[in-house]
Amino acid sequence: MVWVMGYDAIPYEKRVKENIRNYSLSNLYDMESIKRYLGNLAEAFGINLLLTGRRGEKEIVIGDSFLGFHPDVAKEPGRKLQVQGRTVGHLYVNLPNGEESGNLMEEMIDGTVELLGKLGEEAYLHRESSIYLEELEKRLADKTRKVSGSERDDILTGVFNKLYFEARMKIIDRSEVIPVAVLNVNINDWKYANDHFGDEESDRLIRIVADILKEEAGPYFVIGRIDGDVFGVLIPMAEDGEAERYASKVQERCMSYEDVHLAPSVAVGIVYKTNIEETLEEKLSDAEYEMFSNKFEIKNADGYRQRLEKKA
Repeated sequence: MVWVMGYDAIPYEKRVKENIRNYSLSNLYDMESIKRYLGNLAEAFGINLLLTGRRGEKEIVIGDSFLGFHPDVAKEPGRKLQVQGRTVGHLYVNLPNGEESGNLMEEMIDGTVELLGKLGEEAYLHRESSIYLEELEKRLADKTRKVSGSERDDILTGVFNKLYFEARMKIIDRSEVIPVAVLNVNINDWKYANDHFGDEESDRLIRIVADILKEEAGPYFVIGRIDGDVFGVLIPMAEDGEAERYASKVQERCMSYEDVHLAPSVAVGIVYKTNIEETLEEKLSDAEYEMFSNKFEIKNADGYRQRLEKKA
């Protein structure tokens, strides 16, 4: 079992650097898969291999030349396997009959150590970020348990209202989570719907867009209505391309929406908070600038005006 520092105890970046000390090889790797890989490598080059934990405890032994061998990782560390700059294991290589290693074999061994390091890094960060997000959600839930839905939610759409969305931004800022994808989503030509079909239909347009935003969102997305026809979306620990895929799906859903009167369409601006010194409020403003650029492209695209006006 891996011991991890609590959310309240330490910021994410520092936590990631510290917690690796508590991970063993079996926490990071599928050891059976690693054993098969090393076995194939040993057979291909006629070598014996030993993989140990950080303190020299034997994990995988291939070949009999390591029988009776007790690794002294301080004096003879072999090839160090590192994750987050810390040693998590050691790989030892023995050639039978005192043969000299060739360049190809050395390259393969070095490549294996590098590959294992990258795989361990990926597994470690994925696990730590998942745990951290779960803790963040729990803390946010604990903080807001006593807040009634009417104080938290936008009455028209069911997403967070502006005040609560801003409170969530501040909490995420304090948690020092990065990266955070920040999206500004603005309904195109909401005023056109209001002028032509009245308040009831223009309100329905806002609800349609809000429902699409919620339906396409991931479990950790934070969605708020921050102005009449404007929504903010936060994606903590966003993966590469996740925000862009989300925006694309939302826009596609809007454009394919069939309705007697309404022609839903949204412009989306996306920026990322990648520095803990930045604030989400600042990034939301930057996202608004990007949104206007996207709005210009959409409203000047072929067919946009025709789709909007044929509903009148």
